[in-house]
Amino acid sequence: MQEKNTGKVVTRFAPSPTGFLHVGGVRTAIFAWLWARKNKGTFFLRIEDTDKEREVEGSIEHIKNSLRWLDLNWDSEYIQSTRLPIYKKYAEDLMQKGHAYLDEGAIRFKIPEKKRHNWHDLVYGDLTAGPEALEDFVLIKSDGYPTYNFAHIVDDIEMEVTHVMRGEEFISSTPKYLSLYEALGHQPPEFATLPVILGPDGKKKLSKRDGAKDILDYEKEGYLPEAMFNFLTMIGWNPGEGDNREVMTRGEIMEAFDLKHIQRSGGKFNEEKLAWLNKEHLKRLPASELYEKISARLSKEYQNPKIISLLAQRIEKFGDIKDIIDKGELDFVLKLPDYPKEKLVFKNSTPEKTMQNLKIALAALESVEEKDFTASNVKDKLMQIAVVLPSKGEVLHPVRYALSGKDQSPDPFTIAEILGKNETIKRLQKAI
Repeated sequence: MQEKNTGKVVTRFAPSPTGFLHVGGVRTAIFAWLWARKNKGTFFLRIEDTDKEREVEGSIEHIKNSLRWLDLNWDSEYIQSTRLPIYKKYAEDLMQKGHAYLDEGAIRFKIPEKKRHNWHDLVYGDLTAGPEALEDFVLIKSDGYPTYNFAHIVDDIEMEVTHVMRGEEFISSTPKYLSLYEALGHQPPEFATLPVILGPDGKKKLSKRDGAKDILDYEKEGYLPEAMFNFLTMIGWNPGEGDNREVMTRGEIMEAFDLKHIQRSGGKFNEEKLAWLNKEHLKRLPASELYEKISARLSKEYQNPKIISLLAQRIEKFGDIKDIIDKGELDFVLKLPDYPKEKLVFKNSTPEKTMQNLKIALAALESVEEKDFTASNVKDKLMQIAVVLPSKGEVLHPVRYALSGKDQSPDPFTIAEILGKNETIKRLQKAI
């Protein structure tokens, strides 16, 4: 039996073009990519398109775009449907050795011996399965296309793959694969079975029903690729005992990455955690880059440095910008607010008290020089008034409503800075 490739690490990501690329598949790609790059090895992209009935048009390019978004660069690319002569040759060799036979136009593998197989998994440890897992299976279908069970093994041999990252659903088929490797005279690669990604309830595998989405939907929603990379890596892996880091760059992850830190138990897919991680990665961006990315999503009327600064503080992902604008939370920038006067009155207060508080606030803000009219200075002035009232909201609420005219808006200090002194005074006078 031929020895394994004892040289550099070779991994692969081998999706089928049967629809969108979901997070489970992407995480497999990330782990395979990390292990190859960590060891200065080779990472292959292999499109397993031998099931033509299930193939979805456009899926191959979609898979590539998904990997490109996450910067998972591959060294070489293989498409199984272009390799049919290779599979045919391997099948014919097996027939000549008595390990395969014709069956109604197909070529079927003959299990040499129904025996117990033992193997070591780099994550799950020592595993075993007996004869009950073995039966003759099809290698080449009558249409000339190989089955998955055959093609992926031939390709892994041809590409000298050293480590196979896979889901736990492939464990039950491993005895078949090991029997085939024996018949072909090749050592199998190392297997690393990855933990399942669980839905939000943490009880069952994430599915479309639980909200599993196309990975590129997250790009459209404005998530950073480095945040998604960080998030998916942390589902079922950690940087090691005593290392509690959650927010990590690609370089930091690669430095810490080790297969022995992959856990066996499933990890939960939590979009709230993803949003938090994305916010943390936004904070790490240079201010100029962050502002540029925000500016690119704003129409001309909102191209104001102070608005961009406000949005930088408020958003968790770039898609939030559209939501904030669609809800009208920035309408105050474009026009004088129009609202029923009773909206100015804080709960349990009265119109008379509100009038008085607005007049005091107006006088306080009129005393601030225009060049010093910042959110910080406005806050200092208004809080001096607010702290002596039964509730701070008795002054902060009417001021905010006078400036924005909205139930949901930024705080009054930020709005005042964006509007500037003259416009702020004008709107308070209108409220009074």
